[in-house]
Amino acid sequence: MTNKQADLAGPGISTYTEVAKILPRDYEALLTPKETMKALFGVKQYIEENLCKELNLMMVQVPLIVDRDSGVNDMLDRDGSRTPVEFPCGLGLEKRLNAQVVQAATKWKRMALKTFGMEIGEGLCTDMKAIRKDYFLDHDHSAYVDQWDWEKVITADQRKLDYLTGTVKRIWKVLTGAEEFAQDMFPQLKDPRYPSLPKELTFIHAEDILEKYPDLPRKQRETRLIQEYPAVFIYGIGWPLADGYPHELRAADYDDWASATESKDGRPMHGLNGDILVYNHVTGRRHELTSMGVRVTKETLLQQLELSGQMDLVEQPYHQAILNDRIPLSIGGGIGQSRVFMLLLRKAHLGEVSVTIWPKELKDICAGRNIHVLQ
Repeated sequence: MTNKQADLAGPGISTYTEVAKILPRDYEALLTPKETMKALFGVKQYIEENLCKELNLMMVQVPLIVDRDSGVNDMLDRDGSRTPVEFPCGLGLEKRLNAQVVQAATKWKRMALKTFGMEIGEGLCTDMKAIRKDYFLDHDHSAYVDQWDWEKVITADQRKLDYLTGTVKRIWKVLTGAEEFAQDMFPQLKDPRYPSLPKELTFIHAEDILEKYPDLPRKQRETRLIQEYPAVFIYGIGWPLADGYPHELRAADYDDWASATESKDGRPMHGLNGDILVYNHVTGRRHELTSMGVRVTKETLLQQLELSGQMDLVEQPYHQAILNDRIPLSIGGGIGQSRVFMLLLRKAHLGEVSVTIWPKELKDICAGRNIHVLQ
């Protein structure tokens, strides 16, 4: 298996020997656990209020479990490597329900736009909690996932890179504002070792990153890139690039990674989606904050299902709703809550801002580096 093939597997560093190499050795938290919780909930409220304001969203309830047969659970990728927690549900039923814990609310949100009667230009935001059991558990990947999962109704004319770019800029404004808010609450967060986020993002296509670093696998390309540009939005994640590999595997039935686009200088590209990545000055590593995109049409849904060998999914209710125009065109994404808190509160580990389970090997490494995870 080549490095590039291996890099398409599920996220995480992959061995605790490697984790031990990358965790900081001179770490000292800038906030106590009590201060951390005060800052965290202040930032959470700030982001929810301002994200809704910037994108014209409203907060709504979101499921923790869904019916397996509905097809609305998020499969996260298109190689089947990350599967949801599943269990029978409903005591006394002749045939119990096949329940799944959500991995994200990506597909549910698009269906919910119709449920809540959202008009063009309106959308919803959720305080989503999920379980992703097939992650390698390291400093910034957890089995417990919390996100601001949001979705907004758009027109066919808005399915363009310019509209995607404008939306990303609005989200970035909220995130940089949240950093200023946190630093006003706790001025010790203004530490010269950890520079604040830049006010402007750099936008770049995955194809251009490959051209810059043709011999590097994806994560190393991203790491090299953010050393030059500390905050970037990468367009076009999912479509095979010039080397035959996608920048990263993406599920076939939510983000549109197949639509033809073009660069600012007129070169042909693909994809109406992308990720925000930043340089984390505490860990000295790449740090993903959000994945988002314009959602598939019925044409691109079929194209992407065929390309990924998943045409058997077309009979599921969610897919039929797209194919029969029963749910609106949309744009949406997920912003990692604990990822944002970890970054803005200058933490070395997700476990300092969220309570979940970690393997003993990781907890021992953290204890030796003055990193105290919540339990």
